[in-house]
Amino acid sequence: MYAILSDIHGNRYALEKVTEDMKKFNIDGIILLGDLIDYGMQSNEVVTYIREKLDNKIICNIWGNHEYAILTGDFEGFSSRRGVESAKYTEAHLSGESRKYLDKRLIHEGIYNFTMGNKRILAVHGSLANHYWKAVGPENVWGNYSDYDIVLSGHSHYTHMFSKFYETDDAERRNKHAVLFINPGSVGQPRNHNPAAQYALLDTGTMSVNLRAVEYDFRAEMMLYNGSVDDFYRIRLKNGI
Repeated sequence: MYAILSDIHGNRYALEKVTEDMKKFNIDGIILLGDLIDYGMQSNEVVTYIREKLDNKIICNIWGNHEYAILTGDFEGFSSRRGVESAKYTEAHLSGESRKYLDKRLIHEGIYNFTMGNKRILAVHGSLANHYWKAVGPENVWGNYSDYDIVLSGHSHYTHMFSKFYETDDAERRNKHAVLFINPGSVGQPRNHNPAAQYALLDTGTMSVNLRAVEYDFRAEMMLYNGSVDDFYRIRLKNGI
């Protein structure tokens, strides 16, 4: 069984509770889909926690759009001024150790292909159309994923699990190839109107998915904000929006 985490966004309190919840299960590996940092006030603490507590179980760790923006200095992809200002604040306060880990241990391209058992898996922060900034969703997957069995993506902060069937030349399977799409939601900044920290568990043997939502002390997280970034990012924690 594999744990899939995305969009932690500098929220160590949420990450700690997710890690506690993961201990209830026999986790073979951890997949991180990007955006470990920014928006929250604990970007360095999140990176340190991952490096010290989780790194030995991580099998996939990719850049999200926030790692891309902050480590390259390219802030053009953000849709709002408050997003740019938050990213620049995080960039200014990111420690040398955090920067080194994000640069050396994460896959810069925001996409990674691998196999688990006989399953071909694509991990991407966004989508094939844009690895960083355009999210897969049930209404539009933004690309052709017929080469894979499982597609893991983040960025939207919305959980999803659905299958798409591609045409193929395989009479035994009625000329269909099933691809399972999973978004674990956001650990640290959920937007699906549920403030709980969210992640997913995947059993590649049975192709079963458990979308988890874990309560954490979001009020304690909110108290860490000091006016350095737009208050929007603090207030949204209590509503999960």
